[in-house]
Formats: sequence, C-alpha cells, structure tokens
Amino acid sequence: MLFLNFTKLFMKNILIPLFSAVLLTSCASVNYSYEGKAFKNSLQSITQDDLKKNLYVIASDEMEGRNTGSAGQKKAGEYIIQQYREMGVSHPKPMSSYYQNVPAEFMNAKSRGKSLPDSENILAFIEGSEKPDEIIVISAHYDHVGTQNGVVYNGADDDGSGTVAVMEIAEAFQKAKKAGHGPKRSMLFLHVTGEEHGLLGSDYYSQNPVFPLANTVSNLNIDMIGRCDPENCGKDYVYVIGSAMLSTELKAINEAANNKTAKMLLNYKYDQPNDPQRLYYRSDHYNFAKHNIPVAFFFDGIHEDYHKPTDDADKIDYQALQKRTQLVFATAWELANRKDRIVVDGKNDR
Repeated sequence: MLFLNFTKLFMKNILIPLFSAVLLTSCASVNYSYEGKAFKNSLQSITQDDLKKNLYVIASDEMEGRNTGSAGQKKAGEYIIQQYREMGVSHPKPMSSYYQNVPAEFMNAKSRGKSLPDSENILAFIEGSEKPDEIIVISAHYDHVGTQNGVVYNGADDDGSGTVAVMEIAEAFQKAKKAGHGPKRSMLFLHVTGEEHGLLGSDYYSQNPVFPLANTVSNLNIDMIGRCDPENCGKDYVYVIGSAMLSTELKAINEAANNKTAKMLLNYKYDQPNDPQRLYYRSDHYNFAKHNIPVAFFFDGIHEDYHKPTDDADKIDYQALQKRTQLVFATAWELANRKDRIVVDGKNDR
C-alpha cells in the first residue's frame, strides 16, 4: 500500500505535469505560417499527376457530359465520393451521406426552360480543431451540358478543372490533419449541381445550408482554371473576381498568398462594376455573396472550346491548373488558420 501511494504521488506530481508540458510544447511548435513545414508539405501534395488522373476520369466520355441529374453525372459523383473515402474525408456530421438532394421541383421552378430530374450536391467536410463552428467553403460545380446530337461535351475545363481542384485541396488539408496540423476552422468541400442551368445547386444550398450561413466565413469558388483565354495565353495568370466586394481583407489575403506561393498575375479585368460579361453573377459564389458572405471566384477566361465538344482533358494546361489550385489552397489555409475571422466591410451593391 505504501508503494502504491508513492507511485500515485510520483505520477501526479512529476509525470503528469511533465507529460502536459511536452504536449503543450508540441502544440505550441505547430507553425501555420507559409514558411512552416505544415503548409509547405500540404502545398507540395497538390500535384499535376493527381489533377490529371482525376480529370481524365471526370471528363471522360463515360460520364456522358455530366448533365444535371443524368446517369453520367451521378457516375461522376460516385467517383468523387470514392476519392473522398480513400483520403479519409467524410461528409458533414448532420448528414447521413455525402449527398444533399436537390429536388426536381426546386430546379424546374428556376431552370431556363428545361425539365430536370432530381440531382445532388456533394459535400465533404473536415472539422476545425479550434473554431469548428466557423466554416470555409471551397466550391465548384461538377455538372456540364451532357450530350448533343450524340456528341459528348466533356467539360474538362468547365468545370472538371474546378472539380478536381477542390478534391486536391481537400486532400492537402487532410494530409495536414493527419500530420497533426489540421485546419483551425472547418472546411466544407462543396460540389454543386445545376450550375449550367442557372446556379441551381448552390442556390439550393444557400437556402438549405447544412451549417448556418452566419457561420460561413468565406466561399472560394473555382470555375474553369485549366486553360487560357486569347489575350492571356503564354502568361502566368488567373482572373480573380469579387474578392474585394464584401471584404477588403479577403483580397489582401489572396494577394499575400499569391506573393508567397504561385506568384501569378492576378487579373481583375472582370472585377469591375461595369463588366459587360457580368461574371460576378455567373458562377456559384454569387449565391453566397448575396447573403453577404465574402467570396473570391477563380477563373481562366473564355477560350475557344468553351461549351464545345472539344473541351477535353488533353487540352488542359496542367501546370497552370496546379498553380491555380495551389493559390486557392494557400488562400484557404490562411482563412482557416488566422486568429480572427475576416471582416465583412463591404456591401453587395451590384
């Protein structure tokens, strides 16, 4: 009994404080800066080979152009989910699966004269370690325009490129988590349906959010980042749209991330209020922006194969796709791990 009491006393007074000190030292040593190993290792995990492997599947003839609610789109969705399962990234806890059903009734009330079947958004999720109720959303649409006159429109750039970028960003965050450097805020990887028929899947999510929109810190939306447009081919660039509309901090964070990593030309041509293309309104980020959630939309421009059957995986610039994906990841890393949530100091007045 005396020996037992001595052992308990030793454990309480010496070993437990010692273990706690080691644990605290270990936690304190995690460096979330762009110079830290945690970030660098995750950034380097975003590779051209992985992006290419997934895109050649997503944009294959087997997926039949991924028209909203079609068998081909559902097959693409199954592939996306399988990749998340293999990387160990699950769906949000409030959901019973990765699927958020988007009813045909909702879509047909808003679609552009089309009769659409039920379809699904796909949601994958990594819970934050310190601020789990604050959510960063990384989005891309995984639908395209299907087949026309027996010809498959594969949509490799639109938006196969964004789809595989979101998957690769998720894997990078998951690698950091496995190494003990998981994001402090939660990450929602949102693959939306029905974009080609009027931003329908993102509209449905914004009206039926799995997490309160008040808890959504920012949306980084990726729609076409694998090609170049005629005025920029040969340049190392990406269009960034809307990053300063609702938060001046978001634009500054994205520019700092670019300076530390990709070092591309950030082109703000379509970020002007008088932009005749009105691209700020034309992809899924807008359904977050209209709820005063800061957004940034990453885009490569309108190229010769846009919405044509020649938008194929063999025409993608995989080096550009990698660098643009890494930029979005670096921006998301700062949003997820910075001390304070970014401010909303603008208004959606367009």
